[in-house]
Amino acid sequence: MKKALSAICFLLLFLSAANAQRYAVIDSKFILDKLPEYKDAQKRLDQFSELWQQELDQRQAAMDKMVKDFEAEQVMLPDNLKKKREDEIFNKEKELRDLQRKRYGFEGDLFKKRQELIKPIQDRVYNAVQKLAIEKQYDFILDKSEGITVIFADPKLDKSEEILKSLGVK
Repeated sequence: MKKALSAICFLLLFLSAANAQRYAVIDSKFILDKLPEYKDAQKRLDQFSELWQQELDQRQAAMDKMVKDFEAEQVMLPDNLKKKREDEIFNKEKELRDLQRKRYGFEGDLFKKRQELIKPIQDRVYNAVQKLAIEKQYDFILDKSEGITVIFADPKLDKSEEILKSLGVK
């Protein structure tokens, strides 16, 4: 009876250990910041954004001047000219809003550039994480960067350095 009970306990212990889930923690922001091509892509993206912002600022300044001039002259303008200038201002404001939406809106130029420049790098990191998960038989790999996904992580579980090694970065 004692042998049967100890065999059952051993078997239960073995089965619970076999069913234990293995997990690891990475910091994707740390990994991306260590990749030179990510830094270059981010720099290029910032340059595009800065150019587009300058364009918007110039158009905003021109529109502000147009409004200021109109406000100064509107008392002396006949009704038909006043209406025409108001329509011009309205159209300029609409053009400016449309350009802002085109550059920075949902699926705008900035989004498309980010997809073009950054997404391939993120995909490489994702593939390296997936490869690590398969090789080391992890059930979960959690990302602790920029969020509250992980409140506490044991530093020995952080596999970010292994991902960098597999990407050829030291």
